[in-house]
Amino acid sequence: MLTSALREMEKGNSIFEREIRKFQAPVCRIFLDDQGRIAPVVFTSTGQVLSAGNSAAARQEFSRIANAGGSRLLQARGVNPAPPSGKKVAVLFSGGPAAGGHNVIAGLKTALGKKNTLLGVRGGPAGLLAGSLFKITDKDIKRILNTGGFDFLGSDRTKIKTPEQFAQVKKVCVRYKLDALVIIGGDDSNTNAALLAEYLFAGVKKDGSGIQVIGVPKTIDGDLQAGRLLPISFGFDTATKIYAELVGNILQDTPSSRKYWHFIKLMGRAASHVALEVALQTRPAVTLISEEIAEKKIPLHKIVKSIADTVVRRYRKGLRYGVVIIPEGLIEFIPDITSLLKTLNELTAKYAPELNGLALDKRPEFAARKLSGSKALLFRSLPGYIQEMLLLDRDSHGNLQVSQVPTERLLIDMVAAHLKKNVPDVQFSPNSHFFGYEGRCGAPSLFDAAFTFNLGLTAGSLVLANHTGYMAAFTDLQKGGRVLAIPLTGLLNIERRHGREEMVIAKALVKTNSRAFKFLASRRRDWAGSDLFTSPGPRQLWGPAARQTPISVALNQGYANLNFEL
Repeated sequence: MLTSALREMEKGNSIFEREIRKFQAPVCRIFLDDQGRIAPVVFTSTGQVLSAGNSAAARQEFSRIANAGGSRLLQARGVNPAPPSGKKVAVLFSGGPAAGGHNVIAGLKTALGKKNTLLGVRGGPAGLLAGSLFKITDKDIKRILNTGGFDFLGSDRTKIKTPEQFAQVKKVCVRYKLDALVIIGGDDSNTNAALLAEYLFAGVKKDGSGIQVIGVPKTIDGDLQAGRLLPISFGFDTATKIYAELVGNILQDTPSSRKYWHFIKLMGRAASHVALEVALQTRPAVTLISEEIAEKKIPLHKIVKSIADTVVRRYRKGLRYGVVIIPEGLIEFIPDITSLLKTLNELTAKYAPELNGLALDKRPEFAARKLSGSKALLFRSLPGYIQEMLLLDRDSHGNLQVSQVPTERLLIDMVAAHLKKNVPDVQFSPNSHFFGYEGRCGAPSLFDAAFTFNLGLTAGSLVLANHTGYMAAFTDLQKGGRVLAIPLTGLLNIERRHGREEMVIAKALVKTNSRAFKFLASRRRDWAGSDLFTSPGPRQLWGPAARQTPISVALNQGYANLNFEL
C-alpha cells in the first residue's frame, strides 16, 4: 500500500536517500591493490619544505612535530604492504557542517580496515573534552554513506587552547587508549589540530609515545586552500551548486516577471569564493567581490552608484530586472564602513552608560553628534535601522557582530534612494534573499562525495603510517588525483587576533590576479548589459553534469575543461 511505502520513507529513507547509499564514489587508483580492492597507502617525502611565512617562529612553537616531519610535503607512493593492527582512532567534526563529512568517516574506516578500531566523538571538540566517544560500526557507515550533514556525530565550535583543556584531552586519550585523533574542520580547527599534535606528541601512553593528530580540510566558504597542493576544501562544491541552482531559478524568473531586482547575499564572511563561484555558474547582472572592494578602496557610495547605474542601463534597454550577488562579509571590506565601525566601537565603549540609557531609536542622533567630518556624513546617510544596528551591543572583544547586518537590505535601500533622487523615472522593485544554511547539509555532489572519501582514505593511511601533524590533501583532479599530506606547520602564520599575536592558518581570500576573478572581470560588463545568465540546474551524483569541477577551481588550477577524472 502507498501509505506503508510512505511510512518506510521516513527518517532519511526517501527514494533518493536509499539510492545514494548504494553509490560508490570514485577512488584514486593509488588506493587500489593488485586485486582492485581499496587499501591504505604509504607516503614518501617530496623534499619540498612548506612555509607560509614566519617559518622560524612556527618551527620554534611547534618544534616537536616540525622536527619530526621537517615541515616537508608527503606524497602517497603505493599501497601499504603491512598496515598495523590494533590501533584505536577517534574522529570528530569541528565547526559548521559541510556536505561530504560523512564520507570522510567512511573513507577513514575503510582505510583502517577491520583490524583497527574507529571511534566517533559526539558533539565536536566539546564532546572530546567530555569524553563522549562511541565505536563506529560497518552498519553505521552503510547508513551515512553519501548523505549530507554532520548529524551522525554532531559538531560545535569549542576552541581547545587552555592548559586545562589540553590536559583534559590527554586524559580522554588515555582513558580510551587512543592512538590517533582525526579532526575534520576549517582553518581554525586545523590550527587546533596543530596545537594538539604538538601537545600530544610524546609522553601520553605508558610506553612514552604520543597520540597522532591528523587534520582534514573542511569549509563551504572555500577559504582553506593551499594552491596546487589543495585546490579547495570539501563542501564548497555542493554548497555553491545548491546556491547556483537557486540563483539560476531566480535569474530565470526575472525575465518572466519582468519587473524585479533580486539582491542575493551568499554565505562567506571572510572570503568571497562562494559569491565568485556562483557568479561564474550563473552570470548575474552584478557581482560584488569583497576582496576587490577592499583592494581598490571603493567606498559605499560608489558601490551604490555602480549598482544604480546598472539598473538604469538595463532599464533603458527595456530590462527592468536583474540579480545582484553579495558576499556575506561585504560590509567588513568596505573601507569607509570599516573605519566608521572602528570609531563606533570606541564610541559605544566610551559612552556606554549614556547609550544604554536611551531608547534604541534615540541612540543614532546621540552617536551622530559625537562623530565628525566624513564619518558623521556617512553615518547619517545610512538607513535608520542600520544606524540602530551599528550601535547594538558588542561582542566580548568590543566588536559589532557585522554578519548580522542585512547588507542586502542596506544596498537595496541606498540604491532606491539614489535612483529616486537622481533618476526618478526609473522604476525599481527589489527583493532580498540570504542563502546560507540551505547549502551546508545537502547530500554531497559527486565531486564532494569523491573528494571526501579520498580524504578519509588519506587520513586513515597517515594514521597507519604513523604520521602526525599533517593535513590530508588531494589534488590534480583532472589527472586521476594525487594524494598528499601537508605539514600543518607549513601553513601557519602569525596574525593579530583578539588583540594579540597568534599562530594560525591564514584564510585564503579571493585573489584579484587569479584566473577565476579575471574571467569574471572580463565578462561582468556584458552580463550587466544583456541577459546572458545560465541555470546550472541541480547537483548530480550521476548524469551529464555529475563530474563538473567548481569553475573557479578549474580556472585557477589551469584545467583544460570542467571534468574531474578519478
